[in-house]
Amino acid sequence: MTEALDFPALLRLIDDRSAAFQAALTAAPRLDLPVPTCPEWTIADLARHLGDGQRSWAATVTAGPAATARSTSSDAPAPQEAGALAAWFAASTRELLDALREAGPDRGCWTWWGGSQSPQTSGAVARHRLQEAAVHAYDAQLAAGTKQPLPAEVALDGVEEFLSTCCATPSPWPHAPTAFDFHASEGRSWRLTADGDGARVTRLRAPVVGAAVHGTASDLVLFMYDRLPAGSLRIDGDATLIDLLRAWEPE
Repeated sequence: MTEALDFPALLRLIDDRSAAFQAALTAAPRLDLPVPTCPEWTIADLARHLGDGQRSWAATVTAGPAATARSTSSDAPAPQEAGALAAWFAASTRELLDALREAGPDRGCWTWWGGSQSPQTSGAVARHRLQEAAVHAYDAQLAAGTKQPLPAEVALDGVEEFLSTCCATPSPWPHAPTAFDFHASEGRSWRLTADGDGARVTRLRAPVVGAAVHGTASDLVLFMYDRLPAGSLRIDGDATLIDLLRAWEPE
């Protein structure tokens, strides 16, 4: 893989997308505002979820390669009052960024994606946490009425990060071998090949086979994270294969 965001860019963009989330949280008229893309969650629930994740992954990165499970934060629960919650969330982001800077991109650490194409390093954690922050910033903006697409540089890396981390696997594909092509209108494409040996992602070089999904990088990421329906994108080839891919739960 080439053209992935480098480590300083990942840290800069985690800070940027976390700030976008905090801006939406601050703009929300009340903390019990429902989040349409996260059923049964309020914007306060979303802030606590993302903030807890920042703190937990900070502890996991700090624990290093000897850890055998994701670490948990020993901090007290997130505050209930709006101003205090926003301050707690900002501190959560600083905690994550400090841990990542201290570790650097190549330090090993526990991750849940051990069998994927993403490495088990602090750099890969930073890459995935950027997408968590970006998608949840979108969720919060949608709830607060300030929805914006994901920035192109974030979304382009996000398509590849999702395929490498969440789809690539040694678990056998339980259907006929096929390929899924994803084309971002910004000019980058990827292929996910699925067969009895599992699923692997590469930059696209060959013609379309199986099914192909077209959209902006932002729309592709939001589709992958179930924020947009398939009808929001252009799908060429056998669209039923996309349903099989979305329903697949590799071991």
